Amino acid sequence: MNIAEFSIRNKVISWLVVVLLAVGGALSFTKLGQLEMPEFTIKNALVITQYPGASADQVEEEVTLGLEDAIQQMPQLKHVTSINAAGVSQIEVQMKDSFDKTELPQVWDELRRRVSDASQALPAGAYAPIVIDDFSDVYGYMLTLSGDGFSNRELSNQADYLRRELVLIPGIKKIAVEGKIQEQVMVEFSQQKLVAMGLSPDYLYGLLQTQNGVSNAGKALLNGNRIRLHPTGEFTDINDLQRVIVSPPGSTELVYLGDIAKVYKADTDTPQTMFHSQGKPALSIGISFMSGVNVVEVSQAITTKITELNHFMPVGMELTSLYNQGAVVDVAVSGFLVNLACSVVIVIAVLLLTMGLRSGVLMGAVLLITILGTFIGMRVLGIQLQSISLGALIIALGMLVDNAIVVTDGILVGIRKGLTRLEAAKTIVNQTQWPLLGATAIAIIAFAPIGLSDDASGEFCGSLFTILLLSLSISWLTAISITPFFCHMLFKNQENGAASELYQGVGFRLYRGLLDAAIHHRAITILVVIALMGSAMFGMGKVKKVFFPQSATPIYMVDIWMPEGTDVLRTQQFVNNIEQHLLDREAQRPSGMVNLTSVVGQGAQRFVLEYVPEKSYAAYGQLLVEMDSLDNMGAHMAAVQGWLRSDYPEAEYRVKTLQNGPSPAAKIEARFYGDDPQVLRALAAQAELVLEHEPLADNIRHNWRNQTLMVRPQLNLSDARSAGVSKQDLDAALLRNFSGQTVGVYRDGSHQLPIVARSPLEERLGLDGIDKLQVWSSSNNTYVPVRQVVSAFQSEWENPIIMRRDRRRVITVMADPALEQGATSDALLVKIRDQIEAIDLPAGYQLEWGGEYEMSTEADAGVQSSVPFGFLAMFVITVLLFNSVRQAAAIWICVPLSMVGVAAGLLLFDAALSFMAILGILSLSGMVIKNGIVLVDQINVEQGLGKSPYQAVIDSAVSRVRPVVMAALTTMLGMLPLLSDAFFQSLSVVIFFGLGFATLLTLVILPVCYSLFFRIKVKPAL
Repeated sequence: MNIAEFSIRNKVISWLVVVLLAVGGALSFTKLGQLEMPEFTIKNALVITQYPGASADQVEEEVTLGLEDAIQQMPQLKHVTSINAAGVSQIEVQMKDSFDKTELPQVWDELRRRVSDASQALPAGAYAPIVIDDFSDVYGYMLTLSGDGFSNRELSNQADYLRRELVLIPGIKKIAVEGKIQEQVMVEFSQQKLVAMGLSPDYLYGLLQTQNGVSNAGKALLNGNRIRLHPTGEFTDINDLQRVIVSPPGSTELVYLGDIAKVYKADTDTPQTMFHSQGKPALSIGISFMSGVNVVEVSQAITTKITELNHFMPVGMELTSLYNQGAVVDVAVSGFLVNLACSVVIVIAVLLLTMGLRSGVLMGAVLLITILGTFIGMRVLGIQLQSISLGALIIALGMLVDNAIVVTDGILVGIRKGLTRLEAAKTIVNQTQWPLLGATAIAIIAFAPIGLSDDASGEFCGSLFTILLLSLSISWLTAISITPFFCHMLFKNQENGAASELYQGVGFRLYRGLLDAAIHHRAITILVVIALMGSAMFGMGKVKKVFFPQSATPIYMVDIWMPEGTDVLRTQQFVNNIEQHLLDREAQRPSGMVNLTSVVGQGAQRFVLEYVPEKSYAAYGQLLVEMDSLDNMGAHMAAVQGWLRSDYPEAEYRVKTLQNGPSPAAKIEARFYGDDPQVLRALAAQAELVLEHEPLADNIRHNWRNQTLMVRPQLNLSDARSAGVSKQDLDAALLRNFSGQTVGVYRDGSHQLPIVARSPLEERLGLDGIDKLQVWSSSNNTYVPVRQVVSAFQSEWENPIIMRRDRRRVITVMADPALEQGATSDALLVKIRDQIEAIDLPAGYQLEWGGEYEMSTEADAGVQSSVPFGFLAMFVITVLLFNSVRQAAAIWICVPLSMVGVAAGLLLFDAALSFMAILGILSLSGMVIKNGIVLVDQINVEQGLGKSPYQAVIDSAVSRVRPVVMAALTTMLGMLPLLSDAFFQSLSVVIFFGLGFATLLTLVILPVCYSLFFRIKVKPAL
């Protein structure tokens, strides 16, 4: 008893399986999590070390080198890059792609241990390194809190209140508030009064620190009770600071701090990050979700809670939604589900039209049961509903009925030959179950390079393989069990019909004639196919290439780079002017702009995985522009780029969109490695010159930026020794006079404000009056004119940033394809690559290509590394199915035929050869082989019935033309809804046209090749 007979004879069990799959699938579907894009692990961490007062060179040599040495010893390391700037080292650590999110926590623990051990050797004055391993957190719900007339403290307090309330919602992992500006207590000492009174700055700072310190006064024992002692004297108000007595010890006069200094609260004038929303000062509130949750439901809960909290919002404050992943996911998933439903309807409609009502209904039911069974597997494996998994379901739809079509068609033919329904089911399942299993396994293995690739792109698209593995496996099981069961229910027994009456329709006769002619003129047939393949290869050379397509989210960014050395407040003023200009233009001529947010000092919080926030730079700002549609976004981007460069030429701009999938910092990156900064800058200048002469290139820059001016007071060591002035005394005087010196902490409730000492505005000196500065001599307890210890003030140019990659200095020249040209990065790289590689490199210097070229190369390598093993496994299965190398070769020779359709389709739709298109090409091999297996298996069956080899080839091809064409047609038409999807368009074009051409050619070429390989004699033409 085979499985078909078991299913038919045990109706209760068969119905139970159907009900379990249907009900379980429906329930599983409602429990599946939802995302816009699949989760993939960003395997990066940041190690930040502050070293105040050090130059970029000192930071590199004294901090970064030691930490890099320790990090480099980690076997998990892929790349280590560092940004060395004055006073700070930022090291970015990237781990190998083979480590997933379950292993990374241990990797980060090891990183912390190594960094902690290495920090023992850091120089005095360097702070302990901070390891940030949540660098890749995605804040899928982004809010901005703004309000005119409110201080940053008031905004911060309200943001903290919102954070405390929102974090209680189930499904929320973390809430981060960015854009807070540090409030500090300013103590502005009058230098004239300090000099007159002879008060030491260190004496005053000591008073502030000890007076406000928290110390333990102990407890007293009284009548068996412990009574805590807590003296007064701590600062409870800013006025308390002014009343601090600063008279020198032994003095008979009472001098208060307020007599010689102005004390007040103020925001720092060197904030790290500043946000604006619609032109108003704002804070950014990022909400990240826990893994595996339904972000639509959690986002709806957040929106509901925010509506409640709005009633407690101070009048004038406004909470704006910058990005709501739940709403985006709801629209995206709904759209995909509509596409999925359309594909199901298309497939069932095709089956109804071509195979009759009962067959169409039968296979439609099997298709739905298979999809529902796949939902159960997705629920068990924790696969969420997102663009890749839903796209995989659509791709699988047509293939899910392939096995059922073969079984159903075989049962129908058997019934027409006079077999009973049971006998026909038993016969066809016995005949095809193993060939169909082999064909299904081959179709699955064709997608295996996606699942086996361990790079970021492979992880991003990994659910594609898993879904296809689940669904195709279930389709084989249902084809040999549920399909015969339904056939037995719906079909009726017929009287014995003549075999000669089968396959006598017009289509069958035309195909028989074409096939007979092709076999009789095999040489011409082969030459025609070779000519078609040659044209396909030529056409592929004309296809444009990209890595991943642009996202369909109507948000674009404008990176704004002021000259390096620009103060962060100047950058903010400049960005705010642009922001206001944009808002005014929108008010005058509406263009579809929905929201405008600006951030200065660093990139915005990561609100989608594909967005890579820029690191901390005082000269950097970014605009995030939300539009109402993609059409309006394209026009708006071009207009904004044009007037920015014409009206605000003092900055550099990069207008960019969100990408689907991993994206680099720039599309084109040329890295020059070497030791000498001047040589590196010269090489970068040559590369930039090449790019500037290329019309397709835009946003040309390098990451070392411009050199900045530095003033170096020349300390006269002998005069300084005589005056009792050390370098530290001079540094402290300069710091206090210009930037301000942190001398203590003022506790204001839950806030701890730094106490900063500096000169008052009227005494604060510019560089032109620096020689009037007074320096306190700690040895002689008196003030000394700076000119007494400094011989000259010299200015020098310095490198504000030194970049390193894998423990070597590197300068990266970056560019992007011009927005108005519509070119791809591959087209730009082809034009400039030879010229840049022709640059003469000194000994010890090296050129390396990064950007999209590197990412796509790594992604392709990750896929292609498993392709040989996958193809080998597929070929071995083919040989095992037929115990014949020649029969396997006849099938495999048809695989390249799909490229004829691939080239034609990509050129017709002007679609790019993207990473997804390459996956589609690989998957086509499995589809083509699957059709070939069905055809060759039938040839063996016909020969087993005693037919001549020639007649067996002809009859088997004719008898299998309907299931082969039907299987291909359902797969192709199932792709139609994806043709309009930006992410899946190239893959759907590849499968639609590639499979269509390959099927038509296979039905002719495979019999021709089979007759050649087995030297079958050709009968006289019919």
